[in-house]
This record gives sequence, structure tokens and C-alpha cells, in this order.
Amino acid sequence: MKNSNIQWIGEIPDDWEVTKIGQLYQLRNQKVSDRDYPPLSVTMNGIVPQMEHVAKTNAHDDRKLVKKGDFAINSRSDRRGSCGISKYDGSVSLINTVLQPLNEMNPNYYDWLFHTVQFADEFYKWGHGIVDDLWSTNWQDMKNISVCVPPLSTQTSIATYLDSKCSQIDGLIADINKQIETLNELKKSTITEAVTKGLNKNAKLKDSGIQWIGRIPEGWKVTKIGFIADTCSGGTPPSSNADFFDGDIKWVCSYDLHEKGIIDTEKHLTNIGASMIAGKIQMPNSILIAMYGGDGTIGNSGFLLVKARTNQAVCSIHFDETIIIPLYAFFFIRFLRPFWMYYAQGSRKDPNINQEIVKNMKILTPPLAEQRAIATYLDTKCSEFDSIISDKQKQISTLEAYKKSLIYEYVTGKNVPPVIDN
Repeated sequence: MKNSNIQWIGEIPDDWEVTKIGQLYQLRNQKVSDRDYPPLSVTMNGIVPQMEHVAKTNAHDDRKLVKKGDFAINSRSDRRGSCGISKYDGSVSLINTVLQPLNEMNPNYYDWLFHTVQFADEFYKWGHGIVDDLWSTNWQDMKNISVCVPPLSTQTSIATYLDSKCSQIDGLIADINKQIETLNELKKSTITEAVTKGLNKNAKLKDSGIQWIGRIPEGWKVTKIGFIADTCSGGTPPSSNADFFDGDIKWVCSYDLHEKGIIDTEKHLTNIGASMIAGKIQMPNSILIAMYGGDGTIGNSGFLLVKARTNQAVCSIHFDETIIIPLYAFFFIRFLRPFWMYYAQGSRKDPNINQEIVKNMKILTPPLAEQRAIATYLDTKCSEFDSIISDKQKQISTLEAYKKSLIYEYVTGKNVPPVIDN
């Protein structure tokens, strides 16, 4: 091994060389129209055909040509890691740098090298900008970044090995993600079964009068949320005044609510900030629902454990505890999540519900003793599901960290692919 004199690479094998990216690639900077060349997107997963739902501009002629085999990388720091070799002829946004390989090389080896976290850090270290969001690295800087150059046969063996090994790791990750999806579906079905049919499998059933609920136990009642609960919403103080924020009063926004029912917020208001917004302080045992969110947040909910204020996109529900157990109501609200969209107003892109829709939503009220039993059962079962899912997610994190380490070790020569006997 020898010192490469490249800080982010460190030592490399004796027979490896060092060069600058400008000696390996030349810039392709031809403007084209996406009417002539299909629009492509440069993503973390490489270069792919642009999806129909992606936000588009009217600047059809302000695109860059990409040819099959070119390497493209997004120049902006907020798109870190978005790069890859194109499998298509097409066009990409002007914020991307498009490169054509020079001389004899294995582009797949450099594709792996350029996907390392260490290269991404180095790439953006060479950039320029006023703020982090607009920080970018252009070709004039990129071409001067030093990289290592293994012998061509070594480039090929490294690329081939990483293609195979990382494909195996990706397969394991995909399998675990499928297991997580299955566990989440089992958790949803467990909640649905418990809050609509109860825990007694032999209970006599009757028609609920609600098509999407069907039959329910005979002793259960159907009512509207507004008949047994108070609802409230909040607001947002002017962001220009720092005196309104970072106080002692927790402040929950719609995007702090998640499908699995967790309230995830570190935002706080001061007393004066809280006095600037609508609504009142919400008490513990209230249930919060996201009323807006074309991105999938609509209908997400959370169980409030402490006093808090909310923004205008959150509906807080405080139930009459002589009629319904808050934890049971919380699980019923989670069951309702897919149905809010049926009542949502506005466009498909930006749907919303309001307090009136929440008040008119039907809810089932079993006898209090059954509610307690259902709430206790679901609290235990969902905790079990969540624990298993958490373990699966840790497995994925471990595999992803291993994959990153593996790629870096091989593309910088710290490790060599095993010799395969024919």
C-alpha cells in the first residue's frame, strides 16, 4: 500500500495511480428539448425515466442531452448522492452535470466510487453557494477532484464483485421490507378486527348501518364523534418573530403525526407565541388528526400525553370519558385513517378535511368494560408488532451501513475481490 495523498481515499495499492476526474471524463453540455429527447431524472437510484407525477416546468427546451453510457450527477447539495450511468438517450435538468467517459476505463467502477458517502462529501466541499440549499458544484470544480485509478482489470473485478455482492444485500433488504409491510398489515387488521368486532369471537352481531364497518356486536352503539367529543384546531404564529418560538409550550403540526400513531415534535411556543394563535391548549388524552396533506399525512393521528397547542392543520378531539375510553377511541381513529379521504374536500393533489367532517364521522361505542379490554389488548399487541418492526428496521440499517462500508473498502483498494476459480 502507498499514500494516495487524497484525504478522503487514504492508502491505495502500490500499482494504483491517481488522477483528476477531468482526465477521465469530458463534459457533455448540449442543450436539447424534452420534446425530442425523453425526460430523465437523476436520482439516488441512478438515472430513470421521469415519472408522470413529478413537478415539471414549462422550460421544455432548457434541458441537457444525456446519451446511453454517460454519467450524470446532480450538482446541488440538497440532492446529495443523486448520480448514475444512463441506460437511455434522453434529457435531464440543467442542474445536472453530464459526463462522457474518456479513454479505456470501466465506468461501472467509477459509478460505485462516485456513490460513496466520502466522494459525496468531497464533491460538495468543492462547491459554491450562498446558503446550503443552493450550494452546488460545477464542472470547473469537479474536474479538479483527485480520484484513484486501479488497473483496468482490477476496475472490472471490483465492479463485478460489488454488482453481485450489493445485489445480494439489496435482496436481503427488500425481503426485510416485505416482512415489515406484512407486519404493518397484520397490525392494521388486528386493530380493525378488535374495534369493529370486539374480542369475543362468539358475540352475537347486528347490522351497524355503516357499509364500511358491516356487522358489530349487539351491545355496541353507533354515534357521531361530535356527539361525544369536543373538537378544536389551532394556528401558526408569524415566523418572522423569534420571540414566539422555543418556549415551554409544545406545539404540534400536521406533519408531526404519523400513520403509526406517534407524535414526533420538538417544536415549542412561548406564552406570547401561543397567545397569537387560534384555539386553546389541548389536554392530555386528546387525539390529534392531520386535516391536510396531499403527501399522505391526511388522517394521520396521535395520542396526546401532555398539554400542547396545535397548528391550523390539526384537529384535536377530546372525548367524554364517561362514554368512551380515550385509548380505545385512539385505536378506532387509527382504523378510520383510510376512510378520511372519502370525505375529503379540495383537489386530489391537496385534499383536506375539516372539523365538521370530523364531528360527523361515525364511531362505535362498546360498553366501557369492553372498551378497556380492547384498548389494553391492542396496546399490548401493537407494542409487540412495533418491537418486531423496530428490530427489522435495525437489521436494514445494519445492512445499509455494511453496504456503504463494503463499497468504500473495495473502490479504494483497502480490500480486494476474492479470486473466482473457473
